[in-house]
Amino acid sequence: MSVLRMERSDSHWTLVLDRPDKANALSEELVEALHAALSEAEAAGVDLLALRGEGRNFSAGFDFGGYESASEGDLLRRFVRIEQLLQRLARSTCLTVALVHGRNFGAGVDLMAACRWRIATPDGSFRMPGLAFGVVLGTRRFAALVGREAARTILESLATFDATRALSLGFVTRVAEQGQWPTVVADALAAARALAPAQRAALYRTLADGQDDADLADLVRSVAAPGLKQRIAAYLAAQSRRS
Repeated sequence: MSVLRMERSDSHWTLVLDRPDKANALSEELVEALHAALSEAEAAGVDLLALRGEGRNFSAGFDFGGYESASEGDLLRRFVRIEQLLQRLARSTCLTVALVHGRNFGAGVDLMAACRWRIATPDGSFRMPGLAFGVVLGTRRFAALVGREAARTILESLATFDATRALSLGFVTRVAEQGQWPTVVADALAAARALAPAQRAALYRTLADGQDDADLADLVRSVAAPGLKQRIAAYLAAQSRRS
């Protein structure tokens, strides 16, 4: 059974995270499917690429399932592949649109942050707990969207913030019910096609901040610190006590 559904039309493609029983957590299979789909979309010259999640939310972030039996090297590789996916989305020649609903966590929020248009339903909420188990993923990208002080305040307290707060911070570009998403996509497609593909690609390239290598290095240093699995276990135990 596929973990990623691709919906293609003449005007745009939509990538649907399709692990609703796992809250669309980013398994290794799903991350690699997203890499492949992004390559395919860019090769096809797609103007607009939308991402959304099946089921009750967009994404619960990193899939911790089976982490106990994985080596720390394998976990490092999985986090690196997620960071590489975020970087590819952030510099894609497509106009990328995240259509997000429900409760979203960690790398799922980072996936949203890597998109140029970030649409949330009124019930959307966001939490980025990676620093609780020592992983630095998406921090600079988040700070670039909301500002350094706001990012520090949210990340150091592991705060959950809702769609209204996300909109005021600039993390969300629009709040819209799911029934309004077709209109949002139509608006995004008009924006994407206001420029020729080469001009749009040049704009995106010029606006890129060139920090990919630094972001990857920060991630690798944080994940490679000894005791990753123990840190994850402690984090998950704390989450279990909270729920």
